Amino acid sequence: MLDNLSIVDFSLSVIGPVVLLIAFGYGLYKTGLMSDDFVERASRLIFNFALPALLFTTISKSQLDLTSELDMLLIGVAGTILICLVLMLICPYLVARRSDRGVVIQGAFRSNMGIIGLAYCANAYGDAGIALGSIYLGALTIIYNVISVGILNFYLDSKTSILIVLKGVISNPIILSIVLALTVSKFDIVIPSILLNSAGYFAQLTLPLALLCTGAALRFSTFREDAKAAALSIFVKCFIYPGLIVLTAIYFDIRGITLGVVYLMSIAPTAAASYVMVRKIGGNHKLAAHIIAISTILSVPITIVGYTLIAVYL
Repeated sequence: MLDNLSIVDFSLSVIGPVVLLIAFGYGLYKTGLMSDDFVERASRLIFNFALPALLFTTISKSQLDLTSELDMLLIGVAGTILICLVLMLICPYLVARRSDRGVVIQGAFRSNMGIIGLAYCANAYGDAGIALGSIYLGALTIIYNVISVGILNFYLDSKTSILIVLKGVISNPIILSIVLALTVSKFDIVIPSILLNSAGYFAQLTLPLALLCTGAALRFSTFREDAKAAALSIFVKCFIYPGLIVLTAIYFDIRGITLGVVYLMSIAPTAAASYVMVRKIGGNHKLAAHIIAISTILSVPITIVGYTLIAVYL
């Protein structure tokens, strides 16, 4: 059994490297060594190829039983939907501009699971953490995309078709790689070692490059004008959302690595994809950027404290 000092040290060793790489990426941007164009191109490379390669190589080698993790997935989905419904009820009283309400709600639940969440899980639990986190990522990615587009369209009176959203979900490289990996694992399909090893090398660049790009994409300017709306979104994202998910998981007797993964994935700050979606749909992208930036910084000490408590509980 670890003593309290060892638990805190372990928590720092899990979260510290992620924070340092994000900070380094921000420093590279400020010194001009990483440009917006580089970040955009690298992000596309990560999303379309490197991250799917990481998910495929990890899950295909694991022996995960998806049915045994159904409670974990249902809790994540139900918690996300509940948070959205509650925010839709209270946002009219707290967020003056109707067009900003969808941005606030999306920022409050859409975790950066694919990059920061998986990095946390990798540091904490190794390949087992990545495999379990990937299943959670796959299920929640579908929910995140569908709800985000619905919420943003509702408050912006936009005309994006639900069929376009579903087509995007079905063709999502992350979803496709997870489904393919689960199929390979389930039926013990043998992948030629040259392909598996090549994908493994490619997968290794995912988390370091993604975290550097996350840091380089942070923006802190003109925060004051969106402070109230951003504060609501950030408070829910850093406290209410992960708290609801974790307490529900404990209530349903989820323990061990599964509880740790649920916490680390839900506490991850607001995803950069929320900015892309808001900008594409014509919303307040500056507000979205502020939510991402501040939640990324604020979530660090909260994650350390929370993970320390989870480690004690485990």
